Amino acid sequence: MSETPEKINLLGLSPEKMEAFFADLGEKKFRAQQILKWIHQFGEANFDNMTNMSKGLRAKMADVAEIALPEVVYEDFSADGTRKWVMKMPGGSAVETVYIPEKDRGTLCVSSQIGCSLDYSFCSTGKQGFNRDLTVAEIIGQVYVAAMSFHEPGERRERRITNVVMMGMGEPLLNFDNVVDAMQLMMDDNAYGLSKRRVTLSTSGVVPMLDKLGEVIDVSLAVSLHAPNDELRNELVPLNRKYPIRELIDATNRYLSKLPDRRKATIEYTLIDGVNDDIEQARELSQLLKQVPCKINLIPFNPFPNSGYKRPSNNRVYRFRDQLINDGHIVTIRSTRGDDIDAACGQLVGKVADRTRRSERYIKAVQVNS
Repeated sequence: MSETPEKINLLGLSPEKMEAFFADLGEKKFRAQQILKWIHQFGEANFDNMTNMSKGLRAKMADVAEIALPEVVYEDFSADGTRKWVMKMPGGSAVETVYIPEKDRGTLCVSSQIGCSLDYSFCSTGKQGFNRDLTVAEIIGQVYVAAMSFHEPGERRERRITNVVMMGMGEPLLNFDNVVDAMQLMMDDNAYGLSKRRVTLSTSGVVPMLDKLGEVIDVSLAVSLHAPNDELRNELVPLNRKYPIRELIDATNRYLSKLPDRRKATIEYTLIDGVNDDIEQARELSQLLKQVPCKINLIPFNPFPNSGYKRPSNNRVYRFRDQLINDGHIVTIRSTRGDDIDAACGQLVGKVADRTRRSERYIKAVQVNS
């Protein structure tokens, strides 16, 4: 007995792939625009309610396709207005997504992998290990859930999410094709309509894929640096052993040179007490970034159990910032948001069926040292 073919999840189809889907059905390309609006602007997941399409077409779509949404298993609200969703994915693992409201913007932090294949020494997400890449539908589904949480299904959504950063769980460039397709949907006028300046990909420095990114899309770029030299970065960000700082800086400049405007990269630098936060390291960082069009975002370390690291004092943070400013850099200090619901940078953990056994090794190491 033949198995029923698996239905196509239209939630994850980029505009180009949606056009191809309708072409296969013998329909015109404009149908893609119609259904993109139904799904991403009106939050409609029922074909029967898409009344500007014929009954025959709606029936045809229902036979071969579906709009399958992520399952929200937990939602929490911070005292500062930050919201966190935990979404269960097929296989039982879960990812976390965070919305951060500010006066002039609403930023959504989106995950690209279940767990993280990189092992930052100061990141709780990395200690959970790695399970798999997220599909396009699972990535854009996080945006869908957050966007639709502000209104009733079937109503045209309000613009509450103004910015999206691929800065949740995972390294986006290691899930390249799915992340690019998802970002295309974020920027498409028939979907979420975000400006390319307001969609940001954050990378730890997978240099070959960063070069490839510049060939296919022109979103904004954030680089997770966290150290001013290779010796320290090798310890904090093990990927640096494969792609050292000089290669990463050169790749960053190459990417920026391809952008059609004078956009700057954001350099992410987590300040850890007694590790990378002294004044000499600030001077070293300043010199390193002298020829990079960038703004520097300093992130005081957000503690998690048994990390072995501490948050620096405000005096050390301000001293580090002032040195960079005096050297002519644009510097901001990221305010800690959502730490009361474990939604701050480096605290996202989800629920990961770890295929790397890294979480098991970490737990054993904690038990030995406790």
